[in-house]
Amino acid sequence: MVTQRDALPLDSVAAQAASDAGGLDVALLGSFLDVLADAVDAGVPLSRGQLHEFRAQGDAAARAGVALRALLDLYLTSAWRLWRELPAVVAAADDPAGVVTAGEVMLRAVDDAVAELAEGFQLARRTLVRAEVLARREFVDDLLSGTSDVAGVLGRAQTFGLDLSSPHVVAVVTSTKPFTDASSAISLVERSVQGSKGDAELLVATKQDRLILVFPAPDLDAVDHVLNRVGRALGTSASSESVDLRRKGEYGRTQIGIGRPRSGAVGVAASYREALDALDLAASLGFDASVVDARDLLVYRVLISDRAAIADLVDTLLTPLLGARGGAGPLLETLQVYFDTGANTASTARRMHLSVRAVTYRLSRIKDLTGQNVGNPVEAFALHTAVLGAKLLDWPEVRSSS
Repeated sequence: MVTQRDALPLDSVAAQAASDAGGLDVALLGSFLDVLADAVDAGVPLSRGQLHEFRAQGDAAARAGVALRALLDLYLTSAWRLWRELPAVVAAADDPAGVVTAGEVMLRAVDDAVAELAEGFQLARRTLVRAEVLARREFVDDLLSGTSDVAGVLGRAQTFGLDLSSPHVVAVVTSTKPFTDASSAISLVERSVQGSKGDAELLVATKQDRLILVFPAPDLDAVDHVLNRVGRALGTSASSESVDLRRKGEYGRTQIGIGRPRSGAVGVAASYREALDALDLAASLGFDASVVDARDLLVYRVLISDRAAIADLVDTLLTPLLGARGGAGPLLETLQVYFDTGANTASTARRMHLSVRAVTYRLSRIKDLTGQNVGNPVEAFALHTAVLGAKLLDWPEVRSSS
């Protein structure tokens, strides 16, 4: 004997609801319509076992990549489509009280089922996000460390939207406010660089309290574009041509180290090391620019590649300055500013808040002590190199403490 309950067009209701929800698989409904119809027919709420099934369905949907909004739309649409087919609703004119009872049971059943469905979905998504974060962290660490598994890194790079066959640059952003994986700076920088469509190739991550960016660098304009976008997102102004645009923004005082464009996983790791070296050199030399490009610091890397030779040059040329009244400090600072201003005594005087006569006197005193004349190109080059070496070696502080 076929009952009214058995005659319900559940398959048709499920198919229409799946279509309304954007073409989802009807299998995502599980036994929802069956248990819903049974609950209304019996006038009882859903059992714990039945509710447990919907939590599992939510978990499965999340792992299948279904959006929560679409999943809820599927369940709620199927519920209201089923409502008009229920025996109590069809016979509403004969038994108005039965419709009220059926409505109460159905609303409670749908509410309980959807709550379990959403909770199962959210718990699964949380697990998936943790797994994604871990995978991303492992990939970033392997990529930047220059792991020997180059093929494996290249394969995973595609997963994160990177095609490392073309030249890429690594930018390292430091700040007085540490960057963490939970920092809003990551999403801000991604949105700013990628634009509204979000289709620009870019990897943003954090490592050791720094913000790391890996992006294509077909030319210098592309690098400048990214740096300007990063500066805008972090509340600072950044450009590879800027001299001193570093200022305090929302994320503290920031400075960006830039490696040279390189291809492949090994090239990205090398660009990352160059960016770190650029920041370290900038700190040693007292550079306060918003952007420190590894290309601009190659001469300094040459200097420190033979520390013994540069230390010998510094001691040979600059040690006589220690005998000056007031020590070597004032005269060494004068040389530093003089070379920084392009060997212009008037600019040196303005920057040091001295008279031109005072600067000229100091340069003359340096010649008397060292025998090197800044007016002679060869001797000026030697002095300039020695001054740069003194910065790198923290001379004469290191000399006096040793």
